[in-house]
Amino acid sequence: MDSTNENSSNSIANGGAADGLPNDGTGVIQLDPWLEPFKDSLKERYSKVQKWMNVINETEGGLEKFSRGTEKFGFNVDKSNNITYREWAPNATQAFLIGDFNLDVKLIFFEISMITPSGERIDRIPAWIKYVTQDLAVSPMYDARFWNPPESERYVFKHPRPKKPESARVYEAHVGISSPELRVSTYKEFTKNMLPRIKHLGYNIIQLMAIMEHAYYASFGYQINSFFAASSRYGTPDELKELIDTAHGMGITVLLDVVHSHASKNVLDGLNEFDGSDACYFHAGPKGRHELWDSRLFNYESHEVLRFLLSNLRFWMDEYHFDGFRFDGVTSMLYTHHGIGTGFSGGYHEYFGPSVDDGGIIYLMLANEMLHSLYPEMITIAEDVSGMPALCVALSLGGVGFDYRLAMAIPDMWIKLLKEKKDDEWDISNIAHTLTNRRHGEKTIAYCESHDQALVGDKSIMMHLCDAQMYTNMSTLTEFTPVIERGMALHKMIRLLTHALGGEGYLNFQGNEFGHPEWLDFPRAGNDNSFWYARRQTNLTEDPLLRYRFLNEFDAGMNNAEAKYGWLHSEQAYISLKNESDKVIVFERAGLVFAFNFHHSQSFPDYRIGIEQAGTYRVILNTDLKDYGGFERIDSGTRFFTTDLPWNGRKNFTQVYLPTRTAVVLALESTL
Repeated sequence: MDSTNENSSNSIANGGAADGLPNDGTGVIQLDPWLEPFKDSLKERYSKVQKWMNVINETEGGLEKFSRGTEKFGFNVDKSNNITYREWAPNATQAFLIGDFNLDVKLIFFEISMITPSGERIDRIPAWIKYVTQDLAVSPMYDARFWNPPESERYVFKHPRPKKPESARVYEAHVGISSPELRVSTYKEFTKNMLPRIKHLGYNIIQLMAIMEHAYYASFGYQINSFFAASSRYGTPDELKELIDTAHGMGITVLLDVVHSHASKNVLDGLNEFDGSDACYFHAGPKGRHELWDSRLFNYESHEVLRFLLSNLRFWMDEYHFDGFRFDGVTSMLYTHHGIGTGFSGGYHEYFGPSVDDGGIIYLMLANEMLHSLYPEMITIAEDVSGMPALCVALSLGGVGFDYRLAMAIPDMWIKLLKEKKDDEWDISNIAHTLTNRRHGEKTIAYCESHDQALVGDKSIMMHLCDAQMYTNMSTLTEFTPVIERGMALHKMIRLLTHALGGEGYLNFQGNEFGHPEWLDFPRAGNDNSFWYARRQTNLTEDPLLRYRFLNEFDAGMNNAEAKYGWLHSEQAYISLKNESDKVIVFERAGLVFAFNFHHSQSFPDYRIGIEQAGTYRVILNTDLKDYGGFERIDSGTRFFTTDLPWNGRKNFTQVYLPTRTAVVLALESTL
């Protein structure tokens, strides 16, 4: 992917159309001049979204009213306890509500039974249902439940939503795997055990995965069957509300991983063939099926499908007080080929033309416009591998409207390096290029590894580094072997370099912060339904005799340093040195000086580095601290004085000790 004009103002991307900019969807060209040849395509896309907004304004009274579909569809109870139930099922000729309506039963279960034009009777779970349960001892199918506790028993939110954080430090988490025990963990346990841990680690955003009710636990939440139901595997809706509210009380923002890119193909307890037709919520025929995911694809050009999906976003914001969304599978939504068998070179022709799915793009534009208008402090993140330009630019300029995109090339780079290159073959310039090669003016969230790198069939970074010795030499009572020494040192350095250089946000998948020793694999037929790998062993950081605690504490030190100095929301770093023979990289960001020595055997005393701002500097972060599992070779009390002579393109220089495989961060003494 080609990076765009680095001198463009970020304010253009993150705000409304500035004075003098066109109001036809081409304002983004001011941010990215490479888009000029595609001016007509931008205009056409913008015109289509405006047409949809006009239709919604005329027929529904605007996006705000249109997205309140839960007030009309599904079950609604009025002040007199009258219950109204509505569904959109255009193919059905008749419909009946069937179930156990015994008033002595607290949780009533039911189905909607419909007659199709052929006379066939079909039974389905309501599409807008807000609570479903599964009893695997009886059947893998879900039962719909009428969740309507008495007013006195409903959870009452106590804390306001936090303000949108300036720096996004994201902890990606899955409630079910959040315990070291061999079972599905709960909302209650996450609230009690994980929230304090995440707070200590210095993350200010939690990205919750696999919350929307999914048909198959091993799908990691990606086979949604009930879009308005919080997964009952982990507890009740009120217990999820308590989790979110407790996080808000700690000042932590909570995002939901939302899956609008596809849906479970389940018929009896999903949306597939809901009214007996192939094309109720989805495209009919092959267009409505994802070949690799074995799932159904929404028809984003349908008025009622738009109501369903936009209302789904409103519901999670209003009912559960989420603070925004990470949109999964955005690449599939942007292109008619869904990214299948397609490599993206970064050529702009790939982002326009017949392979682009206008319906998917327009839905995402409408969703972002609706969300940011109603909830100004909310956050949306796009998971897109293609690098589509203007994805994180405001709709008023012709953009799709996301706040951040995920830097998906970065974890691929680290895993490829660890698999294929020896330490002395690492290309420092290429590493720096990959970490900085992004669309400036569009915010990016960098990460070293995510859940994808932890899933069975792959290895986490720490497993690549240490492999079998993770099981034999991570105790302080055992030999500190060269393998473990290298692994711990590079684990910290890779994280700090990615954090400081890779974007405007940072993401970590739970457990990876302390070098989790095992991969992730959910109970399934292929592993005899074992929970052995479907857990995160946070207990490893609590044992003072294990070295995992050192990595855990470094992660906290790194995040808390960012919280103080704010490099993630500062201008892009200035890289003053990329020395291939020394394996050293030096850069400045947010007034800090970062120096990394990736050399596998050589330490450098009095290593000269350039610094723009003169003054006296002190160490604020050091990967070699004993508390972080290092050797304490760098004296944290040392004062570094600048010399008024240019060096590496900077106005001044100082000299530092850079031991092998260490990184150090310096700050002006006056900022301590």
